[in-house]
Amino acid sequence: MRNFEHMQRSKLISRIRESRSFLCVGLDTDPTKLPTHLPASREGILQFNRAIIDATAPFCVAYKVNTAFYEAMGREGWDILFETASMLPETHFRIADAKRGDIGNTSTQYANAFFKAMPFDAVTVAPYMGEDSVAPFLQFPDKWAIVLALTSNVGSADFQQLKIYDSSLYEIVLQRSQHWGTPGNLMYVVGATHPEAFRQIRTLVPKHFLLVPGVGEQGGSLAEVCKYGMNPDIGLLVNASRSILYAGSGEDFAEQAAAEARKMQQEMAAILKDRFDF
Repeated sequence: MRNFEHMQRSKLISRIRESRSFLCVGLDTDPTKLPTHLPASREGILQFNRAIIDATAPFCVAYKVNTAFYEAMGREGWDILFETASMLPETHFRIADAKRGDIGNTSTQYANAFFKAMPFDAVTVAPYMGEDSVAPFLQFPDKWAIVLALTSNVGSADFQQLKIYDSSLYEIVLQRSQHWGTPGNLMYVVGATHPEAFRQIRTLVPKHFLLVPGVGEQGGSLAEVCKYGMNPDIGLLVNASRSILYAGSGEDFAEQAAAEARKMQQEMAAILKDRFDF
């Protein structure tokens, strides 16, 4: 592993150990779901996002901004996305959940957008178009590509779980793509709604970090994810979005969000103490 990649990976692991948390808070901010005292406007969204970030920062190690919620608002949404990205603390791992992936020269521009124009540390990437569509995201010395492998939605059965000879398609993605980068610049999305798959996934990518959506509102179990998905470096970033963002709808929404994030962090701390004694 190249030195800069080792440093970035070590920084993430240290942050997890220090905070006793591997929680990622998803900022899927929907203007129609803001607390009623906040206006469904640029100012209201930014006020909401800042309050959520400030309230949850002590309990998480990462933030994942789902760009679709901002792109849907047009030009103003992009401005809100830029400002939200600038709010994210540098101490935390900052993910743009953009699910990009195109021919190489187009992917290069996507990578420039999120890694040069905005201060993100990682971008979620769709691998359907192959290695040259992912490679541009791996050219930045301190950034990560997070490749979609086995997602949490029902539709993952349409293609990802199709059998090709003796392997599922997502297993082939894991086997081939891990050679495009290293455990220091390449992660995978694996949904918590497939706990039975984590054991096999860990035989295929034993060292890579996994970004795990689907705990909470989608019904995934944190305990089962950790049982089969942890590796000696913890190797998990477990995302929660709606369960934290909309834990409360009153003027104390940030306090309610903090309480939900704290609850998850405490559960994670108990698992880490049991597994690693820290």
